[in-house]
Amino acid sequence: MSNDLTAGGDVNALAPFSAMLLVPKLVGDAGDKAARRYANFFASISNDNTRAAYSRACLNFFAWCKTKGIADLAEVEPFHVGAYLKALGATHEKPTVKQHLAAVRMMFDYLVIGQVIALNPAHAVRGPKHVIKSGKTPVLTTTEARMLLDSIDVSTLIGLRDRALIGLMAYSFARVSAAVGMRVEDYYGQGKRWWVRLHEKGGKRHEMPTHHNLEVYLDAYLEAAKIVEAKKTPLFRSARGRTGELTETPMHRIDVYRMIRRRAAAAGLDADICCHTFRATGITAYLENGGTLENAQAMAAHESPRTTKLYDRTGDEITLDEVERIVI
Repeated sequence: MSNDLTAGGDVNALAPFSAMLLVPKLVGDAGDKAARRYANFFASISNDNTRAAYSRACLNFFAWCKTKGIADLAEVEPFHVGAYLKALGATHEKPTVKQHLAAVRMMFDYLVIGQVIALNPAHAVRGPKHVIKSGKTPVLTTTEARMLLDSIDVSTLIGLRDRALIGLMAYSFARVSAAVGMRVEDYYGQGKRWWVRLHEKGGKRHEMPTHHNLEVYLDAYLEAAKIVEAKKTPLFRSARGRTGELTETPMHRIDVYRMIRRRAAAAGLDADICCHTFRATGITAYLENGGTLENAQAMAAHESPRTTKLYDRTGDEITLDEVERIVI
């Protein structure tokens, strides 16, 4: 085979996983069984973002192997994996290096279980140490967050949609993937309150009451969009060009990121914000107003309070009074 990437036999049978149609030459040369097993590894990953990230990591690793003259899958040794990680560390941050190692290690494990190769060359390789005590996600102050929401022109359907979406991420701590994955039926009444249902990572279903501001935003958007009765359809829909009309297709997280950047610029915010900003902003605002870390963890659907703490920026600001305590 002359190409670096090959279709790997009948890998096209996994058409829904289009990103997996490219099988590295090193794997393809090991035979149809190896190519199928490689593709099926990615088919076993349910999260779209994780699948895409692991695919890029494995493709990058095998592309590096080609530059080192490795001609057979069985020739890959632990020192090759270690050398690859060291080279990667020269141009990438430690979390990226650790993610690449995780992807390569799990992929080789899958090949070992499928009896394609005898040993996992990445099993004994250790990644760089990386301890995180505070997250890097940009966080807005409550004033900035309110400024952004109030700056949106809600005389248009797109404006109502954007305000509702940003409000959802801030008031419910929703991840963007869970937000764009919502259907109309995921905003529902229960008793005297309205609730939102989020389908989070790992297939987890997370439900929580709707903040009164968010309820106003969602009601206004649903009424203007005339989709209240379309229960099984996407809640947050993409726009049809510049017509101001909505399609029946859900927004993609990249669409949301671009929308947020436009809205932030229009509001005069210089912060380098992203989709996760509103999750972190909501958690920080909650804790600043007396909320507990335990409840924030439950509301954010985090497995560990340490993860929730990464989003807490209540201790980021050092007051002038504290600085003045340095008497020299």
